[in-house]
Amino acid sequence: MLFRAFAFTAALLAFVPAAHADARSDAKAQVEFGIKVAQNGLWKEATYRWEKATQLDPSYAEAWNNLAIGYEYEGRFDDAESAYHRALKLDPKNTLIRQNYDLFKEINDRTKRRRDR
Repeated sequence: MLFRAFAFTAALLAFVPAAHADARSDAKAQVEFGIKVAQNGLWKEATYRWEKATQLDPSYAEAWNNLAIGYEYEGRFDDAESAYHRALKLDPKNTLIRQNYDLFKEINDRTKRRRDR
């Protein structure tokens, strides 16, 4: 009986990395498709794909970065900031995400200051 429990646990542990790899692979496919449709000006579809990618693999920082860009393009600035924060929390040393967030913050802060005048 103990052997069965051990074998079952080992089987589950072997499945977990494969399931994560599948989720990442599916998320990457969504991100890539989102990039293609964004390049054709279909930002609503791109944002949908990046949202799906973050649902499939919530630990995929690049998907959160792309989602933030999609939200920016749609004028959803609070959502964009949240997505950037999530991306940076997942991958704080990623220079591309940091550059995108810094540019977003600069433009967003400048726009807010102009509105407040």
